[in-house]
Amino acid sequence: MAVPKSQDTAGHVAHVSGQAARPLSLPAHCLPHAQVARELETDITTGLSSEDAAARLAKYGPNDLGKEKAVRPLEILIAQVANAMTLILLLALAASFGIQAWIEGGVLAGLILINVVIGFFQDLQAAKTIASLASLNSATAQVVRDRKPASTADASLLVPGDMIELKVGDRVPADARLVQAVNLEADEALLTGESLPVRKDPELVYDDELVGAGDRLNVVFSSSVITKGRGRAIVFATGMFTEIGAIAAALGDTGEKKRVLRRDENGKASIRSYLAFAGGKVWDWIGKFLGLTVGTPLQRKLSQLFHYIFIFAVICAIIVLGANEFRAQNDVIIYAVATAIGTLPVTLILVLTITMAAGTKVMVQRNVVVRNMRSLEALGGVTNICSDKTGTLTQGKMVARMAWIPRHGTYSVQTTNEPHNPEAGSVAFTHAEPQDMRRSADDQGAAVDSPADEKHQAALQHYLDIASLANLATVKRVSNEGEAGSDGSTSWQANGDPTEIAIQVFATRFGRPGHGADGSADWKQLAEFPFDSSIKKMSVLCQRSDASGGSEVHVFTKGAVEHVLSSCCGISLAHTGSEATAPMTDDVKQQILANMEAMARRGLRVLALASKRTMQTVSADDARRGLLVRDEFERDLVLAGLIGIYDPPRPESRPSVFKCHQAGIAVHMLTGDHPETARAIAIEVGILPARMELVRADIAQGLVMTAHDFDSLSEDELDQLPELPLVVARCAPSTKVRMIDALHRRGRFVAMTGDGVNDSPSLKRADVGIAMGLGGSDVAKSASDIVLSDDNFASILNAVEEGRRIFDNVQKFMGHVLSANIAFVTTLLVGLAYKDSSGTSIFQITPVEILFMLLVAGAFTETGLGFESASKHILHRPPQNLKYGVFTVEFMADLLAYGIIMAACLLSSFVIVLFGLYDGDFGHDCNLRYSPACEGVFRARSTCYTAMMWIFVLFAWELVDSRLSFFHGAFRNPRAWAARLWKNTFLFWSVVVGFFSIFPTLYIPVLNRRVFLHSPIDKEWGVVFAVTVLFFAGAELWKWTKRVYLRRKGLMVRKGQGKSEDDLEKRTFERFYAAGSDSDTAVEK
Repeated sequence: MAVPKSQDTAGHVAHVSGQAARPLSLPAHCLPHAQVARELETDITTGLSSEDAAARLAKYGPNDLGKEKAVRPLEILIAQVANAMTLILLLALAASFGIQAWIEGGVLAGLILINVVIGFFQDLQAAKTIASLASLNSATAQVVRDRKPASTADASLLVPGDMIELKVGDRVPADARLVQAVNLEADEALLTGESLPVRKDPELVYDDELVGAGDRLNVVFSSSVITKGRGRAIVFATGMFTEIGAIAAALGDTGEKKRVLRRDENGKASIRSYLAFAGGKVWDWIGKFLGLTVGTPLQRKLSQLFHYIFIFAVICAIIVLGANEFRAQNDVIIYAVATAIGTLPVTLILVLTITMAAGTKVMVQRNVVVRNMRSLEALGGVTNICSDKTGTLTQGKMVARMAWIPRHGTYSVQTTNEPHNPEAGSVAFTHAEPQDMRRSADDQGAAVDSPADEKHQAALQHYLDIASLANLATVKRVSNEGEAGSDGSTSWQANGDPTEIAIQVFATRFGRPGHGADGSADWKQLAEFPFDSSIKKMSVLCQRSDASGGSEVHVFTKGAVEHVLSSCCGISLAHTGSEATAPMTDDVKQQILANMEAMARRGLRVLALASKRTMQTVSADDARRGLLVRDEFERDLVLAGLIGIYDPPRPESRPSVFKCHQAGIAVHMLTGDHPETARAIAIEVGILPARMELVRADIAQGLVMTAHDFDSLSEDELDQLPELPLVVARCAPSTKVRMIDALHRRGRFVAMTGDGVNDSPSLKRADVGIAMGLGGSDVAKSASDIVLSDDNFASILNAVEEGRRIFDNVQKFMGHVLSANIAFVTTLLVGLAYKDSSGTSIFQITPVEILFMLLVAGAFTETGLGFESASKHILHRPPQNLKYGVFTVEFMADLLAYGIIMAACLLSSFVIVLFGLYDGDFGHDCNLRYSPACEGVFRARSTCYTAMMWIFVLFAWELVDSRLSFFHGAFRNPRAWAARLWKNTFLFWSVVVGFFSIFPTLYIPVLNRRVFLHSPIDKEWGVVFAVTVLFFAGAELWKWTKRVYLRRKGLMVRKGQGKSEDDLEKRTFERFYAAGSDSDTAVEK
């Protein structure tokens, strides 16, 4: 076969397929892994040093494919000109020049240029912000360096010679030669097209250098996904030197979807196919140019809105022409242009882009990384959050708190702030079973002075064998020497899954080495059956190293209690200091389940430990090739006991859950734990009501369900439940998908968390998929919309709050410009009635005045509104209804109310000046030029323009809170009120500059009468102040009316309404309570 080659950035041949970036004597698959390590000058155990890795990074370059699209200023500049809104303005410019209205056309051209320049720099900054966030979405890898355990590092920093660790769900970061593999399988469909995962074997060595990539079973390839098992490997090729890099170089793919010409089975295309292909291409270009097929859903909706407004502008222009008998006079055409321009919200797309880019940056600061801009709009509408428990609602710092050994007793561990230190805390022992123990400290038993001295207890030793050997975690004491500020002391270091670390720490308390089967001097590990979410258990096969057990194989298993019990035929019993067994009868099984539930009610996650001995032959070759049949070993086990692990809730989880209640968001816990464990934690964090006895019986039985019970219900039965469960225990990935579907059928908008490979379907099915940044797999992250960088439930609430803030700010700046558009159009259409001696309508506001307000004042104030911080009431209201988007009923009512109030102020100012001070004389040709006869019109126009300019810029402050009075707190605490205005400095200065920018346009000669077509004013200032105050009075009256209405409808929190947890719990769960319950009394007490 031909040997693929790739090229580096210099254009020369870089490497041969299978070879290393740092050339080896043979391709990596043709060398033993030890030889690869020697040639790459690395250590299989300790990896490279940081200094060596930095030198290699400088030599071989970053581990990427060089496909990141840089910010391109020229494209951004072209996009500012080649868009629908600028096109409309250019048409108006052409109309102005067509009638030789040079001043209006020149000013319009200047303002278009200003808009393009401002838009260019703002869009450029937004693009740079979004590009900077791309690095936060980059892949990571578990890398061993500097003789330390594997830690997370940016995959782009990998170099040849790095040691990496792989587990289920990881996306392989580079081409690597396997050193160790335990049941390791990888999905290489992206590279080879093979649909089934490929099992890997690190011991294979090939003689043929040209063996195909898909047949190299001792190598893992960049971008493939680990679907099973775990492993350790040496990186030998990075970036464009990898197999996937060679393909990328050959294809030069941009990643964009392309239309394909449809052909028949003979490869021929019909005329209809050619026409459809050509039509599709044309539509793609038009849709992209008009913004109808690109951008987020909201951006596309706004582009559609612009086209509707454009049609409305044409209609308005026709109305103006019709009112003037379609005379082709310059002043009539200018009036039509003014009316058309007055309908255009010219700054919307620009401000929306800036707002969303700024929102993503703020989210990063709040531990949320946005992968899909669509999610920014969706977060504000989330009605239900389905969250995992471990590490999200809880701290993920697990401690083994209780261990029960049948007929021996129960060990209890006192809580410690050092979960990885087996010497911290204390151990107590009692002969009682967990179901007979009270929760008080006095009932935990007598203190065990030295747990390591318990070696005479055979049942305990057997129990500890399972706990320490059926365990991939390691716990060891390390020296702090060499670290900054070190005093030469030692500390305990743990590596592995938090659950397994907790169990390993418990075993280490009793003198076990804490290294698992791989590091045990007494035991030799033969094979491992990794944890499988479908059967919820894992096992290791071991033999004694000293041959005292002969060829006897020990099977050590741990897992979920119900699943392990189903594989057990007996139970281990402590008897006169030795180990004995008894058959697993129904009574014994009920006793075990009773003790498990007693431990679970304490909020403990309970696992079962079991084992058996077998003479079945286990060959290393069969284990390596995956030929061992798991079911043959994981049956007829003997239960050794139970272990309870406590994962304390995060301190911020309970307040965050209650904030969700306050915000109208239902929280569901979907966990793999036992129902009683899940129930205890759910009550503790506020997902379930504290007094479950008050809940109606028909609802109570369904609030906590197991996945088995939930999945056994049909869709119709789920839809008939009065409430979907708030807690689903023993949850499987498929259960999450069913929960999302059930919520969707009820019209809910769902956010779902996930971290494993199997969570990908639910993350994609959810409206907002949320992956864990610390403990999540690469596959889960790639399927998600947002990633939590701290795996914290509180960060989900941060994301929702930020989503609502962005949604609110979009409504604010849209309300600002669209209300002004309504005011302009209403004023100009009503003003058609004002005609001069020639029968031509006189406009109250000129096109230049309108453009100056919209493009100069509006662009900055609306950008400032986009930066506005969240309202203090933002989480006190229900989620947005995404059916309406930003165009909610309240928003539309606000547009009409403010638009009409503005229009009334404009018309009033014009009429008062013209008819009250200048006897209603409209002059002649006052739409085109100044003359003494036009003095009254020009002064009335100046008054109207000045009042509208002040109203327009000050209106931005009125919109900071759509319901709260602008003057709230101004008289009670003026300093705090002023600080609130100053908080958004961009908006503050935009308003101030806009407020004073009218003076040059009023009083600079030529600029006022020749360009803006208005005159300086003096006594008219009284009218300006009067109508400005009138606007604020009308706006405040409208807000007060809204508050009264919304409070009466229960859509707004009343002033002084209780916000305690008891009040919130009562309001949240009152629909669950039985009629006549004493919930009201309970809350009052």
